[in-house]
Amino acid sequence: MSETLILGASFLCGTPARSFTPEDFSSDEKMMIDTAEQFCRAEIMPHLEAIDHQEEGLMPKLIAKAGELGLCGIDSPEAYGGLGLGKNLAARILEFMSLNGSMSVTYGITSGISQVGLSLFGSDEQKAKFLPALTSGESIGAYALSEPNSGSDALSATTTAVQKGDKWVLNGTKMWISNAKWADQFLVMAKINGTDFSAFIVPRDTPGLTIAREEHKMGLKGSSTARIVLEDAEIPLDNLLYEAGKGHHVAFNALNIGRFKLSSMSIGPARNAIELAAGYSRDRKQFGKSLSEFGLIQKKLGQMAALFFVAESMIYRTGALIDEAFDLYGGTIDGNRKAAEEYAIECSACKVFSTEAEALIIDDALQIYGGYGFTEEFPIARHYRDARVSKIYEGTNEINRIFLADRFQRKLKAGSLSPLQADSWIADLAIKALHMQLDGQIQVGAASDLILLAYAEQSSRLRAAKLGDEGQALHNAAVPYLHLKAAEAWQLLTDEPLTLPKVEKVDYEALANMVHHNNGPVRFN
Repeated sequence: MSETLILGASFLCGTPARSFTPEDFSSDEKMMIDTAEQFCRAEIMPHLEAIDHQEEGLMPKLIAKAGELGLCGIDSPEAYGGLGLGKNLAARILEFMSLNGSMSVTYGITSGISQVGLSLFGSDEQKAKFLPALTSGESIGAYALSEPNSGSDALSATTTAVQKGDKWVLNGTKMWISNAKWADQFLVMAKINGTDFSAFIVPRDTPGLTIAREEHKMGLKGSSTARIVLEDAEIPLDNLLYEAGKGHHVAFNALNIGRFKLSSMSIGPARNAIELAAGYSRDRKQFGKSLSEFGLIQKKLGQMAALFFVAESMIYRTGALIDEAFDLYGGTIDGNRKAAEEYAIECSACKVFSTEAEALIIDDALQIYGGYGFTEEFPIARHYRDARVSKIYEGTNEINRIFLADRFQRKLKAGSLSPLQADSWIADLAIKALHMQLDGQIQVGAASDLILLAYAEQSSRLRAAKLGDEGQALHNAAVPYLHLKAAEAWQLLTDEPLTLPKVEKVDYEALANMVHHNNGPVRFN
């Protein structure tokens, strides 16, 4: 265990000793990441139309193939068929499995949030019974929390569980359940006797469980989303996960890790969008030259690459910290809970920033395509439709903003953080905001923006310092955007005018050339 572990939310407590970046994965880990990328490009990307039409048996077959390569249980315990590796590596592999949004959701749920509750909170018997089929890709998993009248306010769920003899009897409806069509087991949240929020493992063949029709979604058409209905559905008493009345520990810590992994799921499609936009800009000719030679197109490509660089920097820094926390605390259920909670603020910051960066990147990619981008004949339209939900699920970005500032201020009041120290202009604004009395959601949201922007800028800066001129160029290109967003948040918070700091001049032509050279986001190894 490294002695440089930084307690959660202490990124405003002086400059950290180090920052893990995507370049720091070991050679063996990079080989696994390459395997995932090759699998996605060879097995997924050529079949997007069939995936979108949910060709019978195709998605389960693809998940099974991924399982054969060891990709379905990266961070689940070895004793139950997983590889027992880190959550940071699992997230990086997930990024490269997410070049298509529909595959991203199907694979991400079954390898992630459907397993993490079992891995962290399950008994040895439960893990032995339910995990191996998921880690092997033989089965697909699902996570059932939301209800028709219970979305962001998860604890208001009305699904009930009543003990009758040696069975739990569940009644209720769960909505927006990803993988519902294919799932073999569901992690279901219900209230025992209508009061004690608890988690249950519900196999697909449970009498009384039915899957409703597929939702007619705007995007992610190749993923399955449907309601599940529980009508006197009986499961064994042993299928209660963790403890009665402590399902919120299971649900919310699964969401903490889920938000971190969703960040990687979001930049996967963004990666492909940059690849597509770069290629199209080289091929498309107007006024006697390719689009790639026009300054405003170069600016778009440079900004897309810069935003991607920042999101990457945040995500894999956070993942390394989560892994250190599990090394320090994990191994017991209480320790697993503590580790999963430690970096909840950073997980929310990554989720908000990366999903909003994804939206901006894909929007600019479509703009580069012009009118063709607005047609379904070109691939960017699929990304545009698929990306929209990223800001909604795993907790809306609004809920994450409310959580972020509130959680940080609670840590400050509890005295669990060292004195805050600004190491940038944005960090100085964030620290001032954290010491204010925040009045209403608009101010809380503005303070949260300053916090996550401070984390984004710091993460990008630390990474750039390790990478030299190209990394510094990407960081410099992101700083004007980060400053503008911070100024907007400060004015919402205080109504005070701000003078923006001087920034380095950005050479967008050079950045665009870097994108073309890499045929996508800049890779440093």
